[in-house]
Amino acid sequence: MADRTKSAFRNDKSADRVKIVNLALQGGGSHGAFAWGVLDRLLEDDRIEIEGVSATSAGAMNAAVLSYGLGQNGRDGARRALALFWRNIADAGRFSPLQPGLFDRLTHNHALETSPAFVMFDMMSRLMSPYEFNPWNWNPLRKVLEDSIDFEELRAKNPLKLFLSATNVRTGKIKVFENAEITADAVLASACLPFLFQSVEIDGEAYWDGGYMGNPAIYPLIYQCNSRDVIVVHINPIERHEVPRNARDILNRMNEISFNSSLMREMRAIAFVTRLIDEGTIPESKMKRMYVHAIEAETFMRDLSVVSKLNCDWDFLTHLRDEGRARAEHWIEHHVQALGRDSSIDLKQQYL
Repeated sequence: MADRTKSAFRNDKSADRVKIVNLALQGGGSHGAFAWGVLDRLLEDDRIEIEGVSATSAGAMNAAVLSYGLGQNGRDGARRALALFWRNIADAGRFSPLQPGLFDRLTHNHALETSPAFVMFDMMSRLMSPYEFNPWNWNPLRKVLEDSIDFEELRAKNPLKLFLSATNVRTGKIKVFENAEITADAVLASACLPFLFQSVEIDGEAYWDGGYMGNPAIYPLIYQCNSRDVIVVHINPIERHEVPRNARDILNRMNEISFNSSLMREMRAIAFVTRLIDEGTIPESKMKRMYVHAIEAETFMRDLSVVSKLNCDWDFLTHLRDEGRARAEHWIEHHVQALGRDSSIDLKQQYL
């Protein structure tokens, strides 16, 4: 944060203990509750202070709620705001026809494949556009966001540097909404899946989910934040060991690859610059060395059905939250000392 003396985080007497970091939050529907758990655990550690957050889709929602809560009442306020937001998601989901079937509940399968409503909705979304099956453009997420965040107050008292990514439908370019531009529409634009929702229009431009062009974008954290540390909270699996065979799995894998591609490209660029600095080809005074960290649950996420991204059942959301907390706890225990010193992952192995 630009003004350390007014930090929404600072509550310890030993300023040199604090590590300033940036966060990169991926999208992934209800799987974003995993990032809720990660944030909840990070907020408990007063050695970690957040400067900026770049986020997309569900990550953009988490980021906006996080910043709003911090501005309201510091770390505790942020934790309460995140918990309230996800509870609101679950409450809204109770009125949705997309509910786990009896077999899914009995077997603790978090997918919706046996839900008759989902089977009908899935077929309809493949044959009709959201302009046809939802001509009134009803989006339940808008009410959840507006019940969870006072956006006018967020823009006035935003303690973080926020960068929320969306994709411009007309130009195909990325649009990054920053602090003064954060509205409910901006967040919804970042989370607008074109097969589910009509594009979100802002200032005459139409936007789709930011995952197509930045999931999330890393470059704003490099150029507009002081911290060199970026913690990426992964939602979408990078690797899958089995080749998809049915239409749904093929489409899911295509989306995963597409939504990870921009992040992979930026990480390759960071790895390239890091190598040039290490080799002495370019002086570090000319280029910014970045330290990259990752909190992820690849195996856990691979085992979840893509359909479960539409599952807003409270038990499922808290299951994801608890997994996120556990992964963040593991990362803190093993890697927090790397902050400000080095990357805690092998960029070449992870992304190249």
